[in-house]
Amino acid sequence: MLKPLTQSNPLKSISSTLQFTTTSTQLTMKEIITKRSSNPDAKCSSSSVQSTPEIEKKYVHRVYDAIAPHFSATRFAKWPKVSTFLHNLPSGSVVLDAGCGNGKYLGLNPDCFFIGCDISAPLIQICSDRGHEVLVADAVNLPYRSGYGDAAISIAVLHHLSTEDRRKKAIDELVRVVKVGGHVLITVWAVEQEDGSLLNKWTPLTRKYLEEWIGPGSPRVRSASAVTLESIPETEVSVGNQEGKDCVVGSENGGGSDKQQEYFVPWHLPYHRAEVSGASAGAVENGLARKDDSKGAIVYDRYYHVFGQGELESLVSGMKNAVIVDQFYDKSNWCVILEKTS
Repeated sequence: MLKPLTQSNPLKSISSTLQFTTTSTQLTMKEIITKRSSNPDAKCSSSSVQSTPEIEKKYVHRVYDAIAPHFSATRFAKWPKVSTFLHNLPSGSVVLDAGCGNGKYLGLNPDCFFIGCDISAPLIQICSDRGHEVLVADAVNLPYRSGYGDAAISIAVLHHLSTEDRRKKAIDELVRVVKVGGHVLITVWAVEQEDGSLLNKWTPLTRKYLEEWIGPGSPRVRSASAVTLESIPETEVSVGNQEGKDCVVGSENGGGSDKQQEYFVPWHLPYHRAEVSGASAGAVENGLARKDDSKGAIVYDRYYHVFGQGELESLVSGMKNAVIVDQFYDKSNWCVILEKTS
């Protein structure tokens, strides 16, 4: 049975007992990147896991490509728990950041070597322009050989994957790419919001979006009728508030099946930041975004599957090559730290 959640500093509490394995070697991108087909440890994945569902392509990949510069401008504060985890790593550690976004954690510990990847090429370009070692890659198919890193992090990423199979696969990949004894930190948006009023500002997905999903792990549809919700002001959704609250709703396993889990969370791209005559205009025309003249913004909807208490632990509890060494709730996020055992 998993140990009870602790409200004290959980990362600090385990820092004296975790023994991180380090790597002291000169690194090249050729060494880092390997073809998945040549990896003997790679398992064959089902087509539902290998193929990206349309809802992720349209409401995750394309959205973050479109909002990348504005999104990056709002992503600068480091979460204390993530910072503690990274600073507890010994000198020489190789850290793999899967879903690195604009790279705000890359290089945070100057004594470690960081490699980031993200599905969004524009975000990766921002990271590259800042001098980071990065590449475009999918969280369910990481381009690293098995056992390469000393640690891996996945910060606010898994909730953008629309099937349970894909979420499990992403966790499998994080464990695969670290060496035995290595540690993985995962955070996801939580159903138990510190500010419960936020839930009323997100759009619950309805039956009309069923066709957007594929595979046996597809999310269950809750309601046949959509609810018209008030737009979130840009200052709430995309600046300081969201920087500290990368968090959300619902659970398929630990939190109960009666809760809404699938949401659209709006991102308001101000007109002065939007290419109104270019990409944003095309997005509006194609239905990917909409204009909100009252807010002076182009509004993009981002897909989220939100986690209930115990759901993240449930996804990793059956793994044979990793164990949970800590689990906690932080800033409306559920978080776990895994240790690879074999």
